[in-house]
Amino acid sequence: MTQPTQGVRRSYGVKLAPYGFLLPAAALFALFFALPIGYAIWLSFHKIEVKGLGLGKGARSEVWAGLENYTAALTDSELGAAALRILGYGAIVVPVMLGLALLFALLLDTERVRARSFSRLAIFLPYAVPGVIAALMWGFLYLPDVSPFFYLLDALGLPQPDLMDGGPLYLAMSNIAVWGGTGFNMIVIYTSLRSLPVEVYEAAKLDGCSELQIALRIKIPMVAPSLVLTFFFSIIATLQVFNEPTTLRPLTNGIPTTWSPLMKVYNDAFTGGNIHAASATAVVLALATFLLSFGLLRASNRRTKQGATR
Repeated sequence: MTQPTQGVRRSYGVKLAPYGFLLPAAALFALFFALPIGYAIWLSFHKIEVKGLGLGKGARSEVWAGLENYTAALTDSELGAAALRILGYGAIVVPVMLGLALLFALLLDTERVRARSFSRLAIFLPYAVPGVIAALMWGFLYLPDVSPFFYLLDALGLPQPDLMDGGPLYLAMSNIAVWGGTGFNMIVIYTSLRSLPVEVYEAAKLDGCSELQIALRIKIPMVAPSLVLTFFFSIIATLQVFNEPTTLRPLTNGIPTTWSPLMKVYNDAFTGGNIHAASATAVVLALATFLLSFGLLRASNRRTKQGATR
């Protein structure tokens, strides 16, 4: 009787072992991810009700608001303007960053490239620089009074553009994102290229294909999943842009406190003191990001299946 019982206990312990290893990660996920999201959703359906002059105990109370905060967020002109600015910003950042990442990955994957390890590290290194430090560094390079580039332009008698206001501001801020994000996307694409079978390249070379033809007709189609992955990462990062405009704002008067949607959330929560409206706006942004990513993913999968059936 003892041996069967011990066997059952051992078998039961083996089955529970994976859940024991997952328990710390699940606890951290629930504590620092799921719980804050749930609390933000709960706040978004409430508001502060002020009685009388708002003085004294019980003058301010938290009451149910329903969809009032969501209605206000969806009809907020500042949030709409911030969303349009982000669309313009993303239209510059995403194509340029992914195009450069793909180009660098293809160049590093060629046989004739020299100093491959150094080049790979040099391209990836800007990604290791914190976003705030990168924004400060580029911000001072954009200022005419301290920038060496403006000194050279002045010495050559060339015009000095104002990169911190108006349309050039989009290019200045996009440059920071492209400089910092190209290396990460390049590593993802380059890793996918290195995993492709060498026999395919050798067969193409025997057929007389050049390096350009191999890149366009073999490499790029075969790393399409990595391109889709980096595209999703870039879209999500663009919708969540916060560091660059927030860091550059003290250096110029051309960046409002609600330049991006996340800046609008921060301004409502910590400057305006309306944490409930900020929570509703954050939930709206999260849902918009999820729907956009899900829609693009479905479209990409549908196109991939259609290509496979052909």
